[in-house]
Amino acid sequence: MLLVNPVVRGFAPDPSVIRVGDWYYLATSSFEWFPTIPLYRSRNLADWEPAGAVDTAVPGRSLLGVPDSGGIWAPALSHADGVFWVVYSIVRSLGTRHFDLETYLCTAPDVGGPWSAPVRLPGHGFDPSLLHHEGRHYLLNLQNDSRVGGRRFDGIVLTELEVPLVGGVPDTSSVRAVGPTSLLLQRDNLVEGPKITVEDGWFYLLLAEGGTGVEHGVLVARSRSLTGPYEVDDVPLLTSRDDPEVPLQKAGHGELVRTPSGEWYLTHLASRPLQTPDGPRNTLGRETAVQRVVWADGWPRLAQGGWHPATEVEMPDVATAGRADTVAGRADTVAGRADAIAGRACRDLGTEWPWSTLREPPGDWAEPVPGERGALRLRGRQSAESLWQQSLLAQRLTEHHTEVEVTVDAEPTTFTQSAGLVLWYNTTSYYQLHVTWAEPEGEPQAGQQWAGDQGRRVLVLTHGHPDGARVLATVDLTDGPVRLRARIDGAAASLWSAGGEGPWEQVGPDVDFSELSDDFGPRLRFTGAFVGISAIDLVEGAFTADFSGWFLR
Repeated sequence: MLLVNPVVRGFAPDPSVIRVGDWYYLATSSFEWFPTIPLYRSRNLADWEPAGAVDTAVPGRSLLGVPDSGGIWAPALSHADGVFWVVYSIVRSLGTRHFDLETYLCTAPDVGGPWSAPVRLPGHGFDPSLLHHEGRHYLLNLQNDSRVGGRRFDGIVLTELEVPLVGGVPDTSSVRAVGPTSLLLQRDNLVEGPKITVEDGWFYLLLAEGGTGVEHGVLVARSRSLTGPYEVDDVPLLTSRDDPEVPLQKAGHGELVRTPSGEWYLTHLASRPLQTPDGPRNTLGRETAVQRVVWADGWPRLAQGGWHPATEVEMPDVATAGRADTVAGRADTVAGRADAIAGRACRDLGTEWPWSTLREPPGDWAEPVPGERGALRLRGRQSAESLWQQSLLAQRLTEHHTEVEVTVDAEPTTFTQSAGLVLWYNTTSYYQLHVTWAEPEGEPQAGQQWAGDQGRRVLVLTHGHPDGARVLATVDLTDGPVRLRARIDGAAASLWSAGGEGPWEQVGPDVDFSELSDDFGPRLRFTGAFVGISAIDLVEGAFTADFSGWFLR
């Protein structure tokens, strides 16, 4: 049977995989989004289901103020001494020579938690991982030379950690670095994301190479000694950089896992680009894929040959790795599988997975509407361009063709209040279709919100852009709830509204949905497109809006 890539679809980058017994577990980056460090599990590497999240990952449970695409980068999952471990970095600066990051460790007796409070580790750079070997624990890191003139990607380093056992259980609250830090490898080419696999007397160092874009790849080095010297393989294990026609682009950041029957697989990130007049754009962000690996002359190689990622891959022996009746190998279930994983609640509004929030977990600003199943009341807070307290709930997009609907019941009395539907990438790239207030038609914007009932209720389509937001359309509204719809068709999207049982009418022109991608704008971006709901109240933080009738297909 075949699995079909990506296996975790829509914004699931930097996958870290382990196997414990017959279960495989996966962690992915979450950046500025909550829940922090989403976790998945599978018995066959094809069908992945949510397994919780590391909800204690951020001290104080707040990422308020971190930049877009900052926050939690590249968690690494492991299992030793009967507990699950996860190490990760919180990146607080982008576009500077300093990443201003902290590296943390959390542990749990079960992947579903409870997870321990985060413990600070010596972080030389982002992309940490742990090697547990012969009863000892080692931290791998990218090294960042933040001095003026230094290299931001200055090699891979290793530090031993001392973790005492208390009653046979690791006491990670007392973890400390011991001995010297060793430089394992430096390259002229950018390398990051170090993972070590021990096999047949060799230490295999897997590296993410070439950055996060189309030059991405997985490079392997090996040594008979943990601290090196490391010999670099003369060919990449995985990349799509030499062929823009490969369906899975940006392939890189890999980790090896062995099945119970002794087969080997590689998890890695990849993207499914849309072809646009401005070049390929990846609105779904970077996703998780799986490749089968064989060993040749002491090196791991893709089972299909070469180094290009395959969209269809032979599954592991399901007789030992899971249910033989799995439907994961049927290509006709790809879109349905994404629904099953990310969209079981696609007809209900809520605050649990697959819903996500920006920079903090859901709070008292998001509550069920009394007496209405699947409806939610949002209390407005800060604007769509705020790095702080936004009242926004959103779901990852998992496919290029998507339709979403929601009904909003809101009575704003000032232009500082609004609520509605949002297509989202970050604070500089979004489309916001909001019910709000405006002056009487023909009057200028001059602060007449204090004029009581002399204004009008309108629907405004706003386009957030790195060069500044602009209004694409304003439509007068009648009384009562308003139905809102977005249709996403690859690189284009359209937004619609309907009052009561009235017909749907398009609001404004078709919009360039490809702007909501990793590849648009002047700065590096690492997440993916979302659809969701939001509410704003810039003056009092008290205005509320009721949302119902959510539908995502």
